Amino acid sequence: MLDAPPAQPTTSPAQKALLKLGLRRDIDLALHLPLRYEDETRIARLADAREGDTLQIEATVTACEVSFRPRRQLLVTVDDGTGTCLLRFFNFYPSQQKALAVGARIRARGEVRGGFGGLTMMHPSFRAAGGELPTALTPVYPTVAGLPQAYLRKAVLGGLAHADLSDTLPASALPGSSGNLRKIGLKPLWSLRESLSFLHHPTPDVALATLEDHSHPAWQRLKAEELLAQQLSQLQAKRAREHLHAPALRPRRGGLHEQLLAVLPFALTRAQHRVSEEIARDLAQPIPMHRLLQGDVGSGKTVVAALAAAICIDAGWQCALMAPTEILAEQHFRKLIGWLEPLLAPLGLRTAWLTGSQKAKERREMLALIESGEAALVIGTHAVIQDKVVFKRLALAIIDEQHRFGVAQRLALRSKANSEPGAVHVPAPTPALPRAGEGEPQREPHLLMMTATPIPRTLAMSYYADLEVSTLDELPPGRTPVITKLVHESRRDEVIERIRAQLAQGRQVYWVCPLIEESEALDLVNATQTHAALSEALRGATMVGGQAVMVGLLHSRMPAAEKRAVMALFTGGQMGVLVSTTVIEVGVDVPNASLMVIEHAERFGLSQLHQLRGRVGRGAAASACVLLYSTGEAPRLGETARARLKAMVETSDGFEIARRDLEIRGPGEFLGARQSGAPLLRFADLALDADLLDWARNLAPQMLDQHPELADKHVQRWLGGRAEYLKA
Repeated sequence: MLDAPPAQPTTSPAQKALLKLGLRRDIDLALHLPLRYEDETRIARLADAREGDTLQIEATVTACEVSFRPRRQLLVTVDDGTGTCLLRFFNFYPSQQKALAVGARIRARGEVRGGFGGLTMMHPSFRAAGGELPTALTPVYPTVAGLPQAYLRKAVLGGLAHADLSDTLPASALPGSSGNLRKIGLKPLWSLRESLSFLHHPTPDVALATLEDHSHPAWQRLKAEELLAQQLSQLQAKRAREHLHAPALRPRRGGLHEQLLAVLPFALTRAQHRVSEEIARDLAQPIPMHRLLQGDVGSGKTVVAALAAAICIDAGWQCALMAPTEILAEQHFRKLIGWLEPLLAPLGLRTAWLTGSQKAKERREMLALIESGEAALVIGTHAVIQDKVVFKRLALAIIDEQHRFGVAQRLALRSKANSEPGAVHVPAPTPALPRAGEGEPQREPHLLMMTATPIPRTLAMSYYADLEVSTLDELPPGRTPVITKLVHESRRDEVIERIRAQLAQGRQVYWVCPLIEESEALDLVNATQTHAALSEALRGATMVGGQAVMVGLLHSRMPAAEKRAVMALFTGGQMGVLVSTTVIEVGVDVPNASLMVIEHAERFGLSQLHQLRGRVGRGAAASACVLLYSTGEAPRLGETARARLKAMVETSDGFEIARRDLEIRGPGEFLGARQSGAPLLRFADLALDADLLDWARNLAPQMLDQHPELADKHVQRWLGGRAEYLKA
């Protein structure tokens, strides 16, 4: 008889909830800090209570009844000898009713409210009176469904007791030494263990404001350690990359790079020249480039990317460009085809196009071109990183609008340099070109990331410590400033009259909506409804030449062929108004468009609004952006929405907008780090902790050089598996 297989350990709902919160290790539990605290260390007198106070009382139940007016509720009157209070419960169980019987002595805690009937507490927490009072504030932790506070508190205590909290900071960085932590606001004697123990159970005499604003020395110690972990991880990634192999890419005399410069229909700006040279120097090195190209909307990043691609192809390798949307990818494709195709054809090379909506036959053809190496340049969406895509000689990966991609997606594209087993052994096409020889280490492509969302300095120092950053800080000549107007939705008719005037002058108009179709969750004017309304309102309006105004509709759910047809009509000038979702946020270039209307602007993020505004002002005509906002049933906009819209009206500087966006949204959302599923900074605030960041940046290289074991231990403690995401 066969033995029965061993029973698999079952995971309780509470344990599953812990895993959902990412609390797997003892140190994870120890670093799971309270949202707020409750003071159960003292008993207050009802006679001293003021409306709005949250306090704990000890009293005797004098009355307990279930009332049914205006709804079923439990009404409990208590007396502490100095006054009375009514405890009101709308949700209650027989066991609670029994515990609150007349004569019972209880300890209750809640917010005191006033009224005609005297003091009231709504749904206070309570238990039997007696027992010693706690000596520390009671923590209230962030939690999820199925994870009660009592269970979580016990788990955190266990994690705190068992976690290795030994000091990982070298002696030179500790209080009492030169360059100590005191300089950044950390008082002596606050070790990591002391800091965590205090933050989980603060003494009642602590100023709660210092805990809430994270200015307490215990909080400062945690923020300093977190920033140090991040800087160490970034620096480790940078040093590891210096030992990786990448093809050294140099342009040939009279080759593709020179030919492209000669055929461009415009002169490069000084900033484009400077940045192109920085990229060329990186590509010429045998270690992988890891560079971020940032520039405001319309600064000319595409041509810089084309020149980098030309250097790569010149050297006999492949280049991949990944864009977040089909429209943007297609626009890149058209531009680069126009510039490069005539130059590639004599070399027997082609440009490939990959998207999710391609027909199977076309896709197979493209995959074959890529695998054979005939496709020197591959442009596409997320389809570029799918398993079936095998590059023969990938040496340069360009990611446009990098903030729109998750970190894992960026890592996947980098891995394509070795997507084919033995790809590193493919010989170069000519003896003059570099060879990937036998015994060569694993090949890593050069990586160029582009963004029209400029990165504030503190953010770049933190999240991009291992990146070289190039900045396009001037716009091409001929760009006109865009006037931004804030208009309430009640003035919609005025906006439509403005559209009529623009159309009569031969101009074109964008109208952007946040939704495609009606949603029950969000009561917003949607794209399909707006398209119908505008078509009706502009019935009879004419454009220059006398033809009737055409109003088009564009959204992500449309078939690719239909989207292309709509965009062709708009870019060709036959369509006067384009109603669209944010699918046109990036990359769409129609110089004749002079007016942008953004419906429900209060619902958009600041960088998104800036991106959308950048679709106009690309020609010689004066351009405007109308932010059409709604307050709904509220008397005014919320604070965050007001801050965003105010910033849009006050400045068109992408760097200033980025700074304000960081203040409003925080670094995780700003960078798209949330898409990795793991926010990379939990405690530190880059807007407020610049001194701590400077300290961490200075200490990190010293630790790696002099105390590598401590550095590894520190990174593992704070980041665990999340360190990989910092390498993207």
